[in-house]
Amino acid sequence: MRGLTEAGPDRAPGGTQAVITAAAVLAALALFVAACGTGGTGARDEGPAHASAVAGAVASPSPSPSGGYRRVDAVALIRKDPAVSTTVKRELKPCSGGEYQVDVSYGDLTGGSVNDVVVNVLTCGDLVGIGSYVYRNVGGTYQNVFKAEESPVYAEIDGDNLTVTKQVYDTDDPVSNPSQETVITYRWKTGRFAETNRHETDYSKAGGDTTPAPDN
Repeated sequence: MRGLTEAGPDRAPGGTQAVITAAAVLAALALFVAACGTGGTGARDEGPAHASAVAGAVASPSPSPSGGYRRVDAVALIRKDPAVSTTVKRELKPCSGGEYQVDVSYGDLTGGSVNDVVVNVLTCGDLVGIGSYVYRNVGGTYQNVFKAEESPVYAEIDGDNLTVTKQVYDTDDPVSNPSQETVITYRWKTGRFAETNRHETDYSKAGGDTTPAPDN
C-alpha cells in the first residue's frame, strides 16, 4: 500500500488524491451492487418473518423509481376494513414487547400504478396465520380485493402471482407438523383474483397430490 501514501519521483502531486478518490468510488459502487442483488418477490415492511417467507426481504424498502411503493399502516388498515371478520380484529392486539404480529409485503399483483399490499395477521404465541388480505390502491384509497380467513393461512407474493398456503391439523398434530397442506395460486384477471393452480400435500401418505385448477 506504499503507493497510496508516498509519491515517487515520477508521480504527479495530485496522483495520491486521485487514487484514493477512485478507490472510494469503486467501494461505493460495490456496496450499491450488493444491495441491489438481494433476492425476494416483494418488499417486506413490518412484522415477523414467516417460515415460508423469502429470505433477505428488506425491513424498510425505499420508494421505487416509478414511485409505485407507498407504505401503509397495516394495523389501521385491518381495523377499518369492514370485510375483516370480528374474530380477526379481536385477535389483532399487541403481543410481547408491544408489537403487532403482522406481516406486510408490497408488490405488483393487479397492474396498478401503486404497489398492492399483502397483509397477514398472525397469533402472538405460535405465529399461526389467522387472516390474509390483499389491498389495491384505487384513486388513493386502498380497497380489499382478496381475503382468506380459514386459519391457519398465509399469503405471499410470487412474481405476478398470489400464493396462499392453508394447513390442516389433526387433534394431536404439533404446530410445526400439519397433516395436510394446500398451496393455491391466484392471478389477477378481469378485476379479480382467479385460482390457477392448487397443490395438495398429505403428509400422512408417502407422496403428495397436485391438482391444477382450470384456467378461468
